[in-house]
Amino acid sequence: MSLKIKILCVVLSLAMLAPAWLGGTGLTLLVALVPLMMISASYSDSARDWWRMAGWAALTFVLWNAATIWWVWIATPAGPITATLFSTFWNLVGFMLYHYTSKRTSRAVAYTLLATAWVATEYLYTSAEVLSFPWLTLGNGFSGDVWAVQWYSATGVFGGSLWVMLSNIAIFEAIIRRGRWATVRAALVVVVPIAVSLAMYWGYEPSDEKVKVSVLQPNVDCYEEKFSGTAAAQTQNIVELLSQTPAESVVAVLPETALPEQLDDDEPLQGRIISSLADVIHAEHPSTMLVMGATTIKHYDSQTKPTPTARVSWGTYYDVYNSAVAVNAATANNLHHKMRLVIGVEAMPFTGFLDRFVDLGGITGQLGRNDKATVFENGGVKFGPAICYEGIYGDCFARFAREGAEAMLVMSNDGWWGNTPGHKCLFDYCRLRAIETRRSISRSANTGVSGFITPRGDVLQSLGWDERGVLTQEVEVREDVTPYVAYGDWVGRMSLLIALLGVLYYSAYRIKRKNHLV
Repeated sequence: MSLKIKILCVVLSLAMLAPAWLGGTGLTLLVALVPLMMISASYSDSARDWWRMAGWAALTFVLWNAATIWWVWIATPAGPITATLFSTFWNLVGFMLYHYTSKRTSRAVAYTLLATAWVATEYLYTSAEVLSFPWLTLGNGFSGDVWAVQWYSATGVFGGSLWVMLSNIAIFEAIIRRGRWATVRAALVVVVPIAVSLAMYWGYEPSDEKVKVSVLQPNVDCYEEKFSGTAAAQTQNIVELLSQTPAESVVAVLPETALPEQLDDDEPLQGRIISSLADVIHAEHPSTMLVMGATTIKHYDSQTKPTPTARVSWGTYYDVYNSAVAVNAATANNLHHKMRLVIGVEAMPFTGFLDRFVDLGGITGQLGRNDKATVFENGGVKFGPAICYEGIYGDCFARFAREGAEAMLVMSNDGWWGNTPGHKCLFDYCRLRAIETRRSISRSANTGVSGFITPRGDVLQSLGWDERGVLTQEVEVREDVTPYVAYGDWVGRMSLLIALLGVLYYSAYRIKRKNHLV
């Protein structure tokens, strides 16, 4: 294969990998890795050719990241560079394991390792507590094609990643074998999951129970107004939006960190501004629960560091949390701490080591976190209050349903990235979370995209970028538990197990060949 053909293959892979994160379809992913597999097939099993293939694969994956997550640069220049390094590393592990074994063992073993190792590395990258940014998990690429992946209610996004890998393998086989049955197999791998999904999509039965929810979009500029503007102006903005909220709404949702004051984590409803908002709710919306994002601070009476994330000031330890607070809730549960933190902004990798050298004071830096999903209740309905980044992680999002949430609320502040694909993708990822949990989602963003998503992933209403306003919608209430909610990322765990067994099998196979036992 000539140099020009290899360059063309890289361009073709990039052209089919990127569209799903740029507003296009994810169906191109089903054939996106075939050009790279063609390059791999052209090389021998020599060490020099291994490094050459690694170079072409790395180039493809770096360009894929550059084309799809460049917007992170707007908020933090180090972000896309770090994310690209780690994402590319994990992609190379799966693909280069395939390249190596495909030269030394049967196609079945090599293909099994390609599919399972790729999904396994996605699972490991997603599960990591630090340095995790699984934006480009292949299964996420179908966030605009929810009609094709309704079976995520059983598999989650890793089922989608596995589908992508199996489709690429089957199509590659059909190309190089050129046989009738290879073509039929490839067609079945592509078409059958879509057919099953369409049957589930059109056969979906909406719940008869519904409640009215309002989402508020303040449209506050993150850089000019959010932290440099006056608290009085931001509070007045919220009050004006509440005046546009129907009194019969069971819940009114504000974005992440919408409240312009820090709250005592032990008594979050005692703050000056939140008390004034509570007075408005009690007077004008007595049956409405107001849920909003806020910064809360927990002080400790301890002489030793009580948690790994605790900070110290004047000899006193405290934790800072990105939280969701409920006003006028029907139960005592009125505070949820964000479980998944944004790396570099909210979470410092390797806490306990780097914090010896890095000042974590102020609001940014290492925030506190826990693994408990809190559920708010009002009007006899339980709501899960997910905060921003929690909408990227399927298993984390599913914790709310496991705790009994019958409908989901999502609070986000996407204004840091400007009017780029970033905030649009984050909204679309919620469509996948809706399918996985079969829960309606009411999403409030600081600015674009706020709106409502049905349990099968359809968008009912939305407010776009640089718009201010209130949307109200009756959303479904459901109690049923999907297989994904019950078992979590089982596809990722099984892929990891099978990949490890595959490596062990291959190692034993090579040892036997070396010892002339087979």
